[in-house]
Amino acid sequence: MRYLLTVVFLTCCSVFAAERPNLLFIMTDDQGYWDTGATGNPHIDTPHIDSLAKEGTQFRRYYAAPVCAPTRAGVMTGRYYLRTGLYNTRFGGDSMGTGEVTVAQLLKEAGYRTGLFGKWHLGKYPGYQPQERGFDEFFGHYHGHIERYEFPDQVYHNGTPVEARGYVTDLFADAAIDFVEATAAKGDDPFFCALMFNAPHSPWLLDTSHYGQPEGDKTLEKYLERGLPMREARIYSLVERVDDNVGKVLAKLEELGLAEDTLVIFTSDNGGVSKFWKGGMNGNKAGVYEGGVRAPFFARWKGTVPAGGVVNGQVSHVDLLPTFCELAGVELPSDLVVDGKSLVPLLESGKGESHHEYVYHTWDRYFPNPDRRWAVSDQRWKLMAQFGTTATPSESGWRLFDLENDPGEKKNLIRKEPEIAKRLREEFVRWFEEVTDGITYAPIRIPVGHPGEDPVEIEPSWAKWEGENINYTFDGYDWDTIDGWKATGESATWCLDVVEPGTYTVKLSYGCRPLDAGGVLRISSGDSSVEHAVKATTTAEQFGVFDAGTIVLKKGDVAMKAEVVSAPGRELMRLNGIHLERVK
Repeated sequence: MRYLLTVVFLTCCSVFAAERPNLLFIMTDDQGYWDTGATGNPHIDTPHIDSLAKEGTQFRRYYAAPVCAPTRAGVMTGRYYLRTGLYNTRFGGDSMGTGEVTVAQLLKEAGYRTGLFGKWHLGKYPGYQPQERGFDEFFGHYHGHIERYEFPDQVYHNGTPVEARGYVTDLFADAAIDFVEATAAKGDDPFFCALMFNAPHSPWLLDTSHYGQPEGDKTLEKYLERGLPMREARIYSLVERVDDNVGKVLAKLEELGLAEDTLVIFTSDNGGVSKFWKGGMNGNKAGVYEGGVRAPFFARWKGTVPAGGVVNGQVSHVDLLPTFCELAGVELPSDLVVDGKSLVPLLESGKGESHHEYVYHTWDRYFPNPDRRWAVSDQRWKLMAQFGTTATPSESGWRLFDLENDPGEKKNLIRKEPEIAKRLREEFVRWFEEVTDGITYAPIRIPVGHPGEDPVEIEPSWAKWEGENINYTFDGYDWDTIDGWKATGESATWCLDVVEPGTYTVKLSYGCRPLDAGGVLRISSGDSSVEHAVKATTTAEQFGVFDAGTIVLKKGDVAMKAEVVSAPGRELMRLNGIHLERVK
């Protein structure tokens, strides 16, 4: 369902409500709690990020989700991601339900100009894109990561694919600066600017261009000289490049006279991937130890948020929507279930020893479950379990930590405190059952014939594939393939939502060794089908685009199947995508 967006401007005596601030939300990708100087790292240079902690308030126990798309769904909706239908970071499970109300929609209704620059990762098809979810301006990418940091070619502007010149971290920051300047020049409307850096997510690339590489190498060499291994030096270098750009954005606020009118929040989307120095913390991204779910979080509003403040109470990424709405004077829709609690009281005081009674974490790539990778914490105690894909979950693998006295999660106290463990487990199960109640977790049906995206590309990862030889290869989203298939009947099936029924041209993107050419692939939907004789490319890893003919698609929810008719070689093809375009 879609919620009715009714904006009510609230009044209160707090200094926070005297004037609605601009909101600058900066989020990095895979930066750990320990990857800043302000959080104690003696090896990394992050002076501009550190200044936000010094000039504002630091939240010591801010929790994100274990991985990126779930956190982003929580930030945008104020709701734990499992409520939104999102459950994955790929395979089509990284699309946030279209019935969700976003913070951008609420702020836009309240008169804010809204922009997002960088990583979205909440849906790539029509209806799911940022400019359709409340953002006036979007420049960035849909996927979990991009392959090229220099001259990026997986980026979009308001739904249109574009190319860009330069280094991607600089590009996103410059776009945010231009958005802020343009908004300031237009008049009195406040802005909500979400600057969502894709760094320091892999691939850990500094400048690779002919002219830029020497400068990028200087930063890398600095960290190698400090004794960091190459992998860690690359990550630290990417973080420092983010810091340089944070400095540019903060300087622009000063230049425009907006520093005292703008709440700046800096954080990351999950735990860290770096391992050289972790300040005694346990775990990394994708896990539920503290190192997988705690992230840096600094809030600065000059003259309003106390400088040097420290909040020790546990807070969550789902708190951001109610915080921004309270500051904007927006009442939340009455029928909207929000998990977050406004951080405004903590921001006002610059301190706080409690906020949420419980914070919850869960993550399983393929299907949500309450047993394999989960955690729940109160202000002192944390119960968790983390089982690999080959392990069978059992209570023997549960761990209970006293975070007040053992923040590094070294000593399992579950045998000593079984009643505390029982209470926490019961609370986690209660929460899990509530947030998953009535929700079906599956890839969304891909919109076909949508006026905003015709033709549409059908990605391999969204398929359900069947066959002894068939294989799905993940390689940077846009280069994924379905390959290996050769036996008659081996197939891949996609679920479509046909907006406009009719005849559609089918184009196939694939690679095929010359020795494997001559096989036949059938594309079908209902009683309509077309067969394509597979042609050779120079190598199976070079993809060409080939016309396959036309099929008729009925309106609504339909299935489309690609199946092997014959394959004379060692595989039919490496299918990189199917393009469907309605015949006018």
